[in-house]
Amino acid sequence: MGKLIAHHWSRLVALTAGCAHLAASLSSFLWPKILFDTLTKNLDGAVKPVPVLATINLLLAIVVLALDWPLPILASTRVHAAFEVRLLALYPTAALAALLLYQGVPAAEGYMLAMLILGWGYARGEVSVYAPHRWRRGVRH
Repeated sequence: MGKLIAHHWSRLVALTAGCAHLAASLSSFLWPKILFDTLTKNLDGAVKPVPVLATINLLLAIVVLALDWPLPILASTRVHAAFEVRLLALYPTAALAALLLYQGVPAAEGYMLAMLILGWGYARGEVSVYAPHRWRRGVRH
C-alpha cells in the first residue's frame, strides 16, 4: 500500500467544503440568516438589507475553489504550492466567514478538518508536490 499524502487529502476535503460554502453563500442571498441571531440582533446588519456577509462568503468560496482545483493561471504559482497560505490565512478566514452564516456551518467544519489534516502533514515534514524543487523547504540553490 502507498503512503498517505496529507496535503492531497486536505485539498479534497477543502474542495468539498468549498462546494458546500459556495452553495451556502448562494442560498444566503435568498434566505439571509446569521447563526447567532437567537442570541443577539447586532449582526443582522451584515445580511439585511444588503447581503454583505453573503458576498464575502461567495468571494471566499470562489477563491478556495480556484486555489484548490486549481485554475490554470494559479497552478504553478507559489501561492498554490504554499502550505502556509492555506493553513494560516485562507482556510481560517473562510471557516470564520462560513461559521457566521447559518447555512455555512458544514462548510466551516470541512475547512477546520482540512486545516487539521494539512497541519498534520506539515508537522510530518511533507513538501508540496506542486512546488518546483527550488521552492521546497530545506533545498538550497
